[in-house]
Amino acid sequence: MMDPQIERKLIEIMRVIHESDKPIGARAIADELNNRGYDIGERAVRYHLRILDERGFTRKHGYAGRTLTDLGENEMNDALIGDRFGFVISRIEEMAFRTTYNPETDTGDVVVNISYFDKDDFETVVNLISYTAHAGYMISPRVRIFEEDSFEIPLPPGKIGIATVCSVTFDGLLLKAGIPVEPAYGGILQIENKKPARFLDLISYSGTSIDPIKIFMNRAPTSVLEVLDKGEGKILANMRQINSSAYDMVGEVTKKAEKVGLAGCITMGEIDEYLLGAPVETGKFGVAIVGGINGICALEETGVEIETNPISTMLDYRTMTEI
Repeated sequence: MMDPQIERKLIEIMRVIHESDKPIGARAIADELNNRGYDIGERAVRYHLRILDERGFTRKHGYAGRTLTDLGENEMNDALIGDRFGFVISRIEEMAFRTTYNPETDTGDVVVNISYFDKDDFETVVNLISYTAHAGYMISPRVRIFEEDSFEIPLPPGKIGIATVCSVTFDGLLLKAGIPVEPAYGGILQIENKKPARFLDLISYSGTSIDPIKIFMNRAPTSVLEVLDKGEGKILANMRQINSSAYDMVGEVTKKAEKVGLAGCITMGEIDEYLLGAPVETGKFGVAIVGGINGICALEETGVEIETNPISTMLDYRTMTEI
C-alpha cells in the first residue's frame, strides 16, 4: 500500500491538472502546488506524474503536458473524500498567512478571486463590478484586468480575466495583527434597508469539502441587483469567529481597513451572542464579511457568462486599480 502522503500529493496533482483548461506541464504544476502550500519541486512532480501515467489516470500530450483521463477524473472525485473536509479551511488559512498588505502603507499582497469572461462583455463587467464595489457589497473597489496576451495567468481563447479582492484578505489583516481568526460559515445574507438583517442559509467551513461560497454561487440564490436597486435582497457573505479577548483589536483593524477602502459592510457581533442569526461559540464573537464576488453574482444575474475561481492567488495591491 502506498504512503498516504504520496497519495495526497497524487490527488492534489490531479486536482491541478483538472482545473487547467489545457494540458499542463510539470513545472506549472509544481508552481501551483507551491502556491497551495506543498513544498514539492519539478523533479518530484515528474516522479508522481509517472505513477499517475502507470495507473491510467493521466494522458501525456507531448511537451504540452498532461490531462486527466476519464478514469483519472473519476478517481479524483472519489478518492480521499475525508481528507478534503479540511482542505477549504487549510486553503483559507494558507492564503491568510501569505497576505502581507499593510493598510497604513498601502503596500503588500492581497488574496484575489480570478474571473474569466468574453471580451465583448468587458464594459458591462467593469461597470457592474464598480457599482457593486462602491455600494459597499465587495471587499474593495480595486481590480486588475488581464488581457488575452497576459503571461501571468493562463486565459482561455477570447477571454479576459479580472481579479477582485477576496474576503480572506481580511483574515490576513487580522492574522498580521496577531489575532487568530476561525472561518465559521459561508452563507446567504438578507439585506434590508441597505443594512445586513439576517443569514438565510449557512454552510460550515468545517463540514464541507467545497468552498461554501462556491456552492451558493452555483445555486444562484442571490439578488444582488435588487440590493443595488432597492436596498433589499440577498448577497453572499462569510462569518468568522474570534476569541473575545481580541474584540477591541478587531475594531481597530477594521477602522484602518475602512480608511483605505478595504472593508465592505463588515458587521461585528457581541461576545457570546448570535450574529445575524448565526451561532457563535462561547467565549467568542462573530464578524460578518461581504463576499468578494458579489459583483460577479450581479453579472450572472444579468445573464453574463463568467467563470470564477474563488481564493485563487495573491497579487500586489499596488498593481490593482480602482474602477
